[in-house]
Amino acid sequence: MAAPKWRIAMAADDAGVGYKNKIKADFENDPRVESVTDLVADGKADRALLICGTGLGVAITANKIKGVRAVTAHDSFSVERAVLSNNAQVLCMGERVIGLELARRLAKEWLGYVFDTSSASAAKVEVINELEKKL
Repeated sequence: MAAPKWRIAMAADDAGVGYKNKIKADFENDPRVESVTDLVADGKADRALLICGTGLGVAITANKIKGVRAVTAHDSFSVERAVLSNNAQVLCMGERVIGLELARRLAKEWLGYVFDTSSASAAKVEVINELEKKL
């Protein structure tokens, strides 16, 4: 299955703005991604990429928002499983943890994964959704 054209939102704190700007430039040249201005105008996004010094603080913060599944991932396997096993819509990375080229590669890989609602992981994600309803 081909990856859809994602609408990506991005944010960074002062420790992550360098990578955010570079990865944003990569996304702007990727035909799967709409421009950030369209996202802002619509008030919607399919996924978000958040970058801070470690990727941890932004993940903790993002996970406070109902309906958001954010992960910190600094390797290909974790990025893959974040989407395919957990349907995570938010990828968080740390500028002080990984190099720029790896961050770029992981962001591109992340765009290529689509959660399969008929997969064995779908039941696990539904359990997460049900737990969240109790909050």
